[in-house]
Amino acid sequence: MATKILVTGGAGYIGAVLVPALLDNDYEVTVVDNFMYGENSLGSVCAHPKFDVVRADVRVMDIMAPLLRKADIVIPLAALVGAPICDRDPVTATTVNRDAVIELAKRASNDQAFFVPVTNSGYGIGDPGKISTEESPLRPVSRYGRDKVDLERVLMERKNTISYRLATVFGMSPRMRIDLLVNDFTYRAVTDRCIVLFESHMKRNYIHVRDVTRAFLHGLGSFSGMRGQVYNVGLSDANLSKLELAQRIKLQAPQLTILDAPIASDVDKRDYIVSNEKIEATGYKPIYSLDAGIGELIKGYRMLRNNRYGNI
Repeated sequence: MATKILVTGGAGYIGAVLVPALLDNDYEVTVVDNFMYGENSLGSVCAHPKFDVVRADVRVMDIMAPLLRKADIVIPLAALVGAPICDRDPVTATTVNRDAVIELAKRASNDQAFFVPVTNSGYGIGDPGKISTEESPLRPVSRYGRDKVDLERVLMERKNTISYRLATVFGMSPRMRIDLLVNDFTYRAVTDRCIVLFESHMKRNYIHVRDVTRAFLHGLGSFSGMRGQVYNVGLSDANLSKLELAQRIKLQAPQLTILDAPIASDVDKRDYIVSNEKIEATGYKPIYSLDAGIGELIKGYRMLRNNRYGNI
């Protein structure tokens, strides 16, 4: 009998890549999503006999509890992602990003496993010159980061949980997100030919959306050795400042002009460099480079020409 996986927010940016991969690996997948952006990103898998989908709000436990009881594994992707959208609707952000997942975990049996995608933005502003590891202090600077840090702390009390602190994700997806940093900068390079940087020295880490999917598949295959642990998931050669990122994009989009704004500030003030050695020691290695992802995005943006693919 196939392992049953419940994926909330499975029609979103990550889920639209992850769900087909789970089905390809013979898992039985049920997606719960409210389709708030009108997406049809899972249309290609509707014919799959091991796929089911429920249109619902993940906070409605009368709907979620029966679905939870049927699941062996829960992957809670449903979230309002990023500082701007969370600041715009803080109540929805906290109740979806944190409270709904904690409620599911409370109702789950000890045998049910959780794979929790959080964020390495929890590191906030790291100590200068120091690399953030899974043991580093968490100092989130946004509501999104704080809610995810709280969620991780609660769920890691369960032995059957793996937490992935994801770097900033990039790359093409059937449910595209243009507002993510690499995706946004590359879109501006292609369409506007100009990027205006705020606090350009601030660094963060990056990871391709397909490598995020590979990390979930790796954890599913290595669960007994990885459970009960927190792992950073990112590209170890891509701890870059915003200026360094823009310069990497300019190598493939030479028409790009980069401007540094000396007086404005960024609403998302995270600034850190991250070690991904812990998950790499388990046998997982990303295979999609930042440069390859930028090239992929440039091709994708020849097709996309509007702002419906954002999250803010």
